[in-house]
Amino acid sequence: MSLSSLMSGLALALMSGTALAQATTPAVIFDMGGKFDKSFNEAAYRGVEKWKADTGGKYFEFEISNETQRVQAIRRMAERGASPIISVGFAQASALNQVAKDFPKTKFVIIDEKVNQPNVQSVLFKEQEGSFLVGALASLTSKTGKVGFIGGMDIPLIRKFECGYEQGAKAANPKVELFKNMTGTTATAWNDPTRGGELAKAQFAKGVDVVFAAAGGTGVGIYQAAKDAGKFAIGVDSNQNHLQPGTMLSSMVKRVDVAVYNVLKEWKPGILVLGLKEGGVEYALDQDNAKLISPAVKAKLDAYKADIVAGKIKVADYMADNACKN
Repeated sequence: MSLSSLMSGLALALMSGTALAQATTPAVIFDMGGKFDKSFNEAAYRGVEKWKADTGGKYFEFEISNETQRVQAIRRMAERGASPIISVGFAQASALNQVAKDFPKTKFVIIDEKVNQPNVQSVLFKEQEGSFLVGALASLTSKTGKVGFIGGMDIPLIRKFECGYEQGAKAANPKVELFKNMTGTTATAWNDPTRGGELAKAQFAKGVDVVFAAAGGTGVGIYQAAKDAGKFAIGVDSNQNHLQPGTMLSSMVKRVDVAVYNVLKEWKPGILVLGLKEGGVEYALDQDNAKLISPAVKAKLDAYKADIVAGKIKVADYMADNACKN
């Protein structure tokens, strides 16, 4: 073989390798509730769709419909050569931990949990900080001095929302009464709007006039109950202000969309934690709720936010020791 033929063959091989690297397709595995849950999964969906629109890239996707599918779904994506593979939600952590060991060259991402593997990026949020702000908003808005919280599945992560909400509510009004409920103890608690509505109605009957739902798809029933009763509700994860405009006081937004978009643009192993300072959480203010939040209340919320970012207010993290120490 001549030198020129050898060089041509080597160039062709390098070009093919480059094309193959560029063709690597990411994958997103949505958890129970589906990518159109109007909450957590849907935020991830918006992030990957924005990446698709901006880059012209394609991606694989799968929606978990029962808990037994998680390991198989992640493994099949890895076998297809997808990378990075994004597992949406803490519930996929155990499955990802198993599969990541078997595919050391594949890049993985977990949203909302930690997986300590060298080929995994874990993205976490300081939900307690955003929940503090909507807790303060609830107290500042309530006319009865009674505010409510309804969580989805009773797990430490949702207690983290509850604890932050309680801290913010009490900071704004030390005498506020807080009523709390969890929807259930299994994954079905994320998609039970009927039960969510029942819990909300029970709280309203006790005098609650603002309720914060951290319950995935279950929240839809809570927001409808608030609309029917003429009470206020606060959404979660995605900006849900548009679902029942006029009675949606705000939403505690987790920028899962931004997190997913960013890891698709630049994957880094290790742990990334996003709070108010990093723009990872926030309370939503837009045309659907602008008239519900007075300039004076907004000023107080902005002051709380500034103090949290500056470290003057330290919002207790329930998951630090499984207790709400505030």
